[in-house]
Amino acid sequence: MNAIDVHGLVKRFGDKTVVDHVTMTVAEGEIVGFLGPNGSGKTTTIRIMCGLLTPDEGNGTVLGFDIRTDALRIKREVGYMTQKFSFYEDLTIGENLEFVARLYRLKPVEQYVARTLEELGLASRRNQLAGTLSGGWKQRLALAACIMHKPKLLLLDEPTAGVDPKARREFWDEIHRLAGGGLTVLVSTHYMDEAERCHRISYISYGKMLASGTVDEVVRNAGLTTFVLHGPRLDQVAAALQGRPAVDQVAPFGATLHVVGSDKAALEKALAVVEKEHKDVTVTPGETSLEDVFIQFMSGSKDNMA
Repeated sequence: MNAIDVHGLVKRFGDKTVVDHVTMTVAEGEIVGFLGPNGSGKTTTIRIMCGLLTPDEGNGTVLGFDIRTDALRIKREVGYMTQKFSFYEDLTIGENLEFVARLYRLKPVEQYVARTLEELGLASRRNQLAGTLSGGWKQRLALAACIMHKPKLLLLDEPTAGVDPKARREFWDEIHRLAGGGLTVLVSTHYMDEAERCHRISYISYGKMLASGTVDEVVRNAGLTTFVLHGPRLDQVAAALQGRPAVDQVAPFGATLHVVGSDKAALEKALAVVEKEHKDVTVTPGETSLEDVFIQFMSGSKDNMA
C-alpha cells in the first residue's frame, strides 16, 4: 500500500500556478527525497499532503485518507517538520514537548515526553531553553516533537538547512532507524549527499514534476555525458568552452574541470578541438553526478513566478 498516492495536484495563488499537475506515490516504509530549486513548489506540495492546503485540482490519498475530505484525520497521523524552527524559544525543551503532547491529547503527558526525550538523546538537555540550542539540537527537538504522537508518515521540509555535517549525518541515521520501524518519510532537501541516502527521489521544477526513481535511475535517464579535464590554465579552457555547442555545463572541481553535455558525440568533438588547441590538457570520461542532473533540470526549466 502507498502512504502517499496523489494525482494531478494543482495549486494556484492569484494568477500564478505554484503546483502544476503533480503526481507522486510513496510506498509505506519508504524514504523519498523531494528535490528542486527554491520556489519550485516543494513546500506547497507538502502542505497539501499534510492537510494544510486544499488543491485547486487533483485528488489522492495520504495514509488512505482523502486529501480533500479527510484533512483533519491526515493531520493527526502525520508529523510535519517545517523549514523554520517553530517552537517557543523562551521555554525549555521539556516544556515545548509537554505543550505538543497536550495539543495531541497524549496521556499521560509526562510518560510521552520522557520517552521522546530518551529516544532522541535529549534527556540531559531537558531543562535547557530552546532559544539557546545550536542548529543541530534545535533540529533534534523539532524531530522529537514530530514523532512524539507516533505518526505513520513524516513530512520534512528542508530539515537540515544550516546544520553542520556531523549533525546532518546523525539526523539521517535517525531517519533510517525510524523508517526501519515502518515509518514513511518524504523529505525535501538541497543536499545531494542526503538525496543519495533516500530510497527514491522525485524532482520538481517550478511546479512541474520532472523525474522520479532511484538516484541511479534519475541520473541514467537524464542522458548526460561527463568528461573530466586535467592540466594547467583550466580557467582559460573553461572560458573557451562556455557557450560552445554541445557543452551544457562547465564546472571546476578542485584541480580538474568537469564538462557535461546531453549529446555525447557532439561533446566529444568539441573536446577534441580543446585537446588540439591545448596540448597539455587531457580529457578522460567522468561519472555524471546527481548534482549535474539537478543543474541540467534547473537550466532547462522556466520560472513559473517570473
